[in-house]
Amino acid sequence: MLLIEHLDQLYTVAGPAPRAGARQGDVAPIADGAVACDDTGIILAAGTTRDVRSRVAVPGEATIVDGRHQSLVPGFVDGHTHVVFAGDRRDELRRRLGGATYAEIAAAGGGILSTVINTRAAREGDLAAATRVRLAEMLAAGTTTCEAKSGYGLDTETELRMLRVIRRLGDEQPVELAATFMAAHEVPPEYRGRQSEFVRLIIDEMIPQAAPLAEWCDVFCDTGFFTPDESRAILEAGARAGMKPRIHADELASSGGAIVAAEVGARSADHLVHVSTDDQARLAAAGVIAMLLPCAAFYLKLGRFAPARDLIAAGVPVALATDVNPGGGISPSMPFAMTLACFGMRMTFEETLVAATINGAASLDRADRVGSLEPGKQFDAVLIDGPAINLLRVNANPIVAVYKRGQRYGVAS
Repeated sequence: MLLIEHLDQLYTVAGPAPRAGARQGDVAPIADGAVACDDTGIILAAGTTRDVRSRVAVPGEATIVDGRHQSLVPGFVDGHTHVVFAGDRRDELRRRLGGATYAEIAAAGGGILSTVINTRAAREGDLAAATRVRLAEMLAAGTTTCEAKSGYGLDTETELRMLRVIRRLGDEQPVELAATFMAAHEVPPEYRGRQSEFVRLIIDEMIPQAAPLAEWCDVFCDTGFFTPDESRAILEAGARAGMKPRIHADELASSGGAIVAAEVGARSADHLVHVSTDDQARLAAAGVIAMLLPCAAFYLKLGRFAPARDLIAAGVPVALATDVNPGGGISPSMPFAMTLACFGMRMTFEETLVAATINGAASLDRADRVGSLEPGKQFDAVLIDGPAINLLRVNANPIVAVYKRGQRYGVAS
């Protein structure tokens, strides 16, 4: 047994999920808090130290952690990442900082297609090794569950290789992974001018082979990428094969992605930098979670963030993710995403905590076992030096320890 007791602040984030509207920020810390879990990493009790001690018999061999002057929150659930890739695009940062746009960088051979070239050339073992390092960085920053996409292959062989890497790493390292098939990330060079043929390839060849390896199907529905009709066809084909839909929507323009999300019942619509007021209402009515990615807007210098306050007011559940990727998502840190959400999107700390935990879990259909600290769920948690809001102190290293299924792992550096 593991017992962490006498915490200054315990945020359980307990209750039904996802949280929307006023419930998005309706969380409060428990003073002198405690959590107990069994040897399998399942939570037995959470509440005040007195309450937990009264409900749980603590054996002499139990591991007891004194949480005085510390806080505990659920492990972060990062619901949108492109963590599997080969190659390095940090040279593009200098060009972007010098004023180059994403379109200009892509036209010069950079962007997604640059990563595609390197990922196609990578052996499976090398791809797994590089991804394992990134997942370790994410774990150290508090992420205990994350989504991982394919999408840097754009051909059947490489897409399947990426999905096999995700499955393999799900067994070999602590971060729990949810696999997403996303060949509809970009049109590869060999299909330029023949986009409809590439869409048919995805539907007729890739989806049937990817379905046994992926839980989710995603598509980049935006100006210059895939149209609403193409996106709808791909997601519906994925659903027929057993993969649930999620979608990149309205990042670069109001391009119909949110409408598709509502129509197909996507679990999440991601980015939403340019989502319209009418489309926000559609998302709310359809129960779609808004997966907001402030790190991408920040690193891509989009000049604006998604309208988080409007989405919350419209009753759309908001989740946060890092968008870890080689171009516009170079931070592995959910606390950094929370910080940008607070200061760039005007969310409260409590709203971002919900967005980074239970709403992220709901976006991956895992709210029954992760995303909050409640009896019967996995003990996935982040132990923080001082009050939980210290997570917003970028580079101050407030994370003392990260727990996954009750096992303690290294701290952020």
